[in-house]
Amino acid sequence: MGRPLKRSLTLRGHATSVSLETEFWRAFRRIAADRGQPVNALAAQIDAARDPDTGLATAIRLFVLSDLEGRLAQAEGRGAGGIE
Repeated sequence: MGRPLKRSLTLRGHATSVSLETEFWRAFRRIAADRGQPVNALAAQIDAARDPDTGLATAIRLFVLSDLEGRLAQAEGRGAGGIE
């Protein structure tokens, strides 16, 4: 895994930047595409739902992890899981 890369996002009309590793950016973009959502819209959803003490980058990483866990559970026949 490489060093985190800073990318710009626009959340509800406000510009911000988030530093994530390339692998997390790739997975996050894939999840957004699978849901038919722009990356900024999905990031805004995560931002709105996160605990104020949790940084946005951490919240995105946890979201990606939760999505992966849900996909694995589905593949193993244990149900959906993940964040809705």
